[in-house]
Amino acid sequence: MISITNLTKKYGPVTAVDNISLEVKKGEILGFLGPNGAGKTTTLKVITGYLSPTTGQVSVKGADTLKDPQTVKRSIGYVPESFPLYEDMMVYDYLAWVAEIREIPAEKRAARIREIADVCGIVQVMHKDISELSRGYRQRVGLAQAMIHDPDILLLDEPTSGLDPNQIVEIRNLIKKIGQEKTVILSTHILPEVQATCTRVIIINKGKIVADGTPEELLSKSTAANRVHLQFAEHYDAIADNLRRVDFVDNVIKVEKAGERQPVYVVETKKDRDIRAKLFQLAVSKNWTLLEMHSETASLEDVFHQLTTN
Repeated sequence: MISITNLTKKYGPVTAVDNISLEVKKGEILGFLGPNGAGKTTTLKVITGYLSPTTGQVSVKGADTLKDPQTVKRSIGYVPESFPLYEDMMVYDYLAWVAEIREIPAEKRAARIREIADVCGIVQVMHKDISELSRGYRQRVGLAQAMIHDPDILLLDEPTSGLDPNQIVEIRNLIKKIGQEKTVILSTHILPEVQATCTRVIIINKGKIVADGTPEELLSKSTAANRVHLQFAEHYDAIADNLRRVDFVDNVIKVEKAGERQPVYVVETKKDRDIRAKLFQLAVSKNWTLLEMHSETASLEDVFHQLTTN
């Protein structure tokens, strides 16, 4: 669906994207991650044809973004991070205007607007002015305009930025629903969202791709330690020292939590070790009352931090 070959994009002396190549297949939900300034938004804008590459080639469904930009634009729906909506327009009128720009035949526009309003969950606000909508509904209207012409590819740049937790879940579920039929590239800083939504993840740092694979594949490459969190009923003597004597324990961190009488002990071990049984046996042998024990495995956040802080 999307082919990027040796793409470089420079702004004067600054290299925003540095000789990257990737293929995005039909039906993928691709999480495109990176710190601020890594080159994510620039790459998306080159894919849309809004920006021209300095060197390299980008094609969408076989159409070159430089040689055949109109064909490319017909295949793509794009929701930028700061999406400009005309607040003085009613939602229905706005979508009708976008449908006309997208060259949807006049006799099919009303049906298409009804269909996309249902998909994006905005039926109940179609006759409200955009200025009256919450941020969550505005994001949904942005998605609706991007999908009105039924593109095969959706590019979403920070689609949940500024939303509350409930709105994030709603938009996440909508993206997963859309991804059943379309190819989606999702640029975001919310890493749990990527794990919950995406079938593939690319991490870009300083303009270069530093990781590419499924969320599970990236997690398997993490060098982060496994952690076990322990909390006891009383402040027993020499807890940390005793925990450090357990086989395969690499580190013990004592964490004081506000509002908690007893601290939490975070025990770190190699990621291929499970030492919970040994820790439980230690507590029994010392007659310590164990209130809580849970393990924390490496997360996508650990992988992201590991690859983008060097």
